[in-house]
This record gives sequence, structure tokens and C-alpha cells, in this order.
Amino acid sequence: MANQSMRTNEIVHEIESMIRIYKDGSVERLIGCEVVPPSIDPQTGVQSKDVIISPENAISARLYIPKAQPDPSTHKSKLPLLIYFHGGAFCIETAFSPTYHNYINSLVSAANIVAISVDYRRAPEHPLPTAFEDSWEAVKWAVSAEDEWVKNFADLERVFFAGDSAGANIAYRMGIRVGLEGLSSSGAKLVGNILVHPFFGGEEPIGSETENPYSETFEKMWRIACPTVTSLDDPMINPSMDPNIEKMGCERVLVCVAEKDWLKDRGWYFYEELKRSNWKGKVEIVETAGEVHVFHLHNPTSDNALAFIKLFVSFFNEAVKANM
Repeated sequence: MANQSMRTNEIVHEIESMIRIYKDGSVERLIGCEVVPPSIDPQTGVQSKDVIISPENAISARLYIPKAQPDPSTHKSKLPLLIYFHGGAFCIETAFSPTYHNYINSLVSAANIVAISVDYRRAPEHPLPTAFEDSWEAVKWAVSAEDEWVKNFADLERVFFAGDSAGANIAYRMGIRVGLEGLSSSGAKLVGNILVHPFFGGEEPIGSETENPYSETFEKMWRIACPTVTSLDDPMINPSMDPNIEKMGCERVLVCVAEKDWLKDRGWYFYEELKRSNWKGKVEIVETAGEVHVFHLHNPTSDNALAFIKLFVSFFNEAVKANM
């Protein structure tokens, strides 16, 4: 007990109920630490497995295929591929947590898709841009079709990105990276990108941010994620300052915001900025009334969460149809 007391006095950074960072560099995560193994989900029949993408950099992922699997000998029967990036302010949660595992199971079942949920390295041990670089490595691995599930069941001409909170920030950056560098030389194509309650910010408050009690906490989160950046107008956190915003490498983007989310106005601002840019694609925004940040993960069986799943399925279907 004495050692614990001494260590508690050496906390140098803390976000209440989320994370503690100690003077000796050790980290204590207070939420998002539980993990569950891959499985055959008893409710949906969705099957999952874990893969190592980079042993050197500890990048891994969980892959999902629906119960009704296509015939791998017939290209036309292959399914869209979703590459998903989990949230957690770049410093908590994993692709293997029960929250994300259960959510991806539900999404894969409803949308009849193949999914790859990326487990990138987290801050503060690995500050940004590590999460971006890890995620890009995972994207390149996915479209290389080295894995048998991807090779047999995924249609790489129908690739989607999606993420929530910090994961939506990553999904945005991956979309820009596709626009700048291309997805692959094998004909893989990014069809759409879904940004759910994106973790964006900026130096100047906008909308309700002027009275936002969470603004100080947001800045703390960002300083933990990327301590070397001196301004909240860095393009990594403020895409309106990104000179490459018009390079989004797909034709459709869906932005989701929630009425009671303290990041809502940033989502709307991003939507307007992307529309104003020279990007030639179609961007939509949907605001869920009465809900908070990532409500669909906290209460996945609620009416609004189930409607959220239907929204994504509709986006997938419409984006695929538009690219046929």
C-alpha cells in the first residue's frame, strides 16, 4: 500500500476516469482495458480471428466474416471490405475490447460485409503520428490480400473506411492518404468513408465550444496524444487547416454527429469545410437528436443505435450502387 501511495503522488498527467501517466513513464489506463477473444458470435453467426500485421511494430487486427460466406471462386459474389479504426482519444481502447468486438459483429451481420478492425499503437507510449502510420500500414496490408479471408471473401474494388471519435480522425487521414498516394497497384478502390463523432478541434472556439466545460479536457487529451505539437490548429487535429483536405480519396463521405456531443460543432464545421473545398465527391451529415458522444457503443440495443446500423448499411449500399 505504501508503494501505491508513493506512486500516486508521482502522477504527472491525469484525465479523470480515463488515464493516469506517472513520472517514471508508466501508464495506468482506467477504462477500455478488457479484451475478448475472437469467436463465432452466437447471435449473428459472424466469425472472427486475429492477425499480426507487423510483429516489429506490434500492429494487429481482428477480421470478421458474416455467417453466409460467398463462394471464393466467384468474384461477383465477394463482399465489400470495411476497414475500421476504433476510438479512445488515441490512448485507450483496443480493437479487441468487448465494446468494439460486439459492435463490429452487429455491423458485419447487418451489412453483410467483411471487416478488419485495426489495433494501432496508442499514446502516450507511442504519440502521434504513430497511430496514423500504423493504420496506413494496416490499410496497405489489407488491400494486399495476403490473408485468406480477405483474398477469398472481400471485394477490394469496394473498400470502405470508418471510425469513431479518434478513429474517425484516423479514417479521415487515411482517406487523404489514399488520395495522395493511391490505395494499391492492384485495382483496390476506396468507395466511401464514415466519420462518426470525429475527434477534431481548433484554437478558436466555434459554436457551443465557447461555453464547453470539456474544452480543457479535450486539450489535455490532445497533449497526451501528441505532446510535440504546440497548436490545436495542427492539421492532425484541425482538418480545416489541412491543405490536402480536397484530396479525399473516395467519392462519398458520411459525417455523423450527436446533438449532445461536445464535439458536434466540429463535425458540422468539417462537413462545411469539405463541401467548400475543391473535392469533387459527395459529403452527407446526419445528426442524432438527444444523444451523446459514441452513444451507439454505450447503448448498442437502443432504438437510435439500431437506426445507426441501418444508416451505415444504407450508406454502403448507395455508395456501391453509385460506383457500379
